[in-house]
Amino acid sequence: MIMTSQSTTSTGSSTAKNAGNNAGSWLRSYYFTRGAFSVAWVAAAFATGSNFGPVTAVLLVGYPLWDAAANLVDARRNGGLGKNPTQTLNVFVSTLTAAAVAIGLGYGMNAVLAVFGAWAIFSGLLQLATGVRRWKIAGAQWAMILSGAQSSLAGAHFIVKATGDTVPSIVDIAPYAAFGAFYFLVSAISLSISAYRARRSA
Repeated sequence: MIMTSQSTTSTGSSTAKNAGNNAGSWLRSYYFTRGAFSVAWVAAAFATGSNFGPVTAVLLVGYPLWDAAANLVDARRNGGLGKNPTQTLNVFVSTLTAAAVAIGLGYGMNAVLAVFGAWAIFSGLLQLATGVRRWKIAGAQWAMILSGAQSSLAGAHFIVKATGDTVPSIVDIAPYAAFGAFYFLVSAISLSISAYRARRSA
């Protein structure tokens, strides 16, 4: 009876460890991919500058759409939409944001910046919640938690700036995306280091 109990405990521990390793492996790839996309988006945003045209419109609508797609893939990869409520909600929020940005383009960049501000607040809080939930599973979530908090603050700044007389441009949004890229890459590197140390100690 004791042996059976020990075997069950060992099996449960091994299963939990494998689940954590799988989650960490997925998150490393996921964070690297999201970081790379954000870097490319920022480069494209600065390349277009303050000139407003079709490319700028595609970039502005495409950014929240990419976030929606990334959260959808992440949720499905980790047990489905039902088991990942924060990512699931982020899919809907980001999709609605893309639609709102498309509509806002007809009213000018002040409207677009206000939409981005509201999105940054909500998506930031959801990212923060996801990071807290994942801490026990994968670890190294401090950067995602910090990123979510900073995103919410940036969103409030966007909304205030959108009410001003100065007409903003995509360049005003680029630093926000750049910080996002930074945090994603920091998380990916942090998880890679943790995995390397785990292999060394095994």
